[in-house]
Amino acid sequence: MTGRAQSHVVGIVLLLGITTIALGGLTTVVGSIIDGQTATADERRVANALDSEFRPVEQTGPNRVDVQFSEGELATVDRQLRILNTSGVRREVDIGGLVYTSGANRVGFVGGAITRGKPGNAWLVRGSPVTVTRDTDTLVVGAVTLGERGSTVSGSGGVTARLRTNVTHNRTALPRADYRIAIETATPDPVARYLRERGLSTSTRDIDGDGVPSVIAGVAGQQELQLVVHRTNTEVTGG
Repeated sequence: MTGRAQSHVVGIVLLLGITTIALGGLTTVVGSIIDGQTATADERRVANALDSEFRPVEQTGPNRVDVQFSEGELATVDRQLRILNTSGVRREVDIGGLVYTSGANRVGFVGGAITRGKPGNAWLVRGSPVTVTRDTDTLVVGAVTLGERGSTVSGSGGVTARLRTNVTHNRTALPRADYRIAIETATPDPVARYLRERGLSTSTRDIDGDGVPSVIAGVAGQQELQLVVHRTNTEVTGG
């Protein structure tokens, strides 16, 4: 074989090798894009299911919500809502929470609010059921409680987490005082923005030292406080 022919063969081999490497890299990139799109679609699907079907402030009695995702984990977490006054913690409500995670994707449900995204880069899907009257005379605080602890539903290839609820409501009027509401959440920024848009001033602090901050919100002066607890009595199971 002549030198020119050998060079030609070597060139073809090198070209085939480079093409194979390039195709392998392209396959990896395409696979990553598809995985990312699937995870984002799961995040959106979970958020939409909770927003459209899991609305305890508006519901009473038994209900069932199916939360579906391709892969990931839906788990209950410990969260508290606290009513503060100048003397300290006036009342504490164990509200709990739901958190869906899949890689970098996350959806959180705490106290009636729904967020999407990781801490530090999250946005609000539905706001907390907390408001103040126009004359700032009354604070109305809704607290959605799960009543379920230590539950996890996870998997891949298509997962359904089923939430069975039985919602009841209880309202308590607290006497006039200088109140603050503290909502424990791993994504405080969007919750705080939402409350500020409704006329409350906010700050953030880890009240009990468990590593999860609380958004502390209130208005100047003394108010009557209407605390409405929406107990969902939730059971979380795999579908």
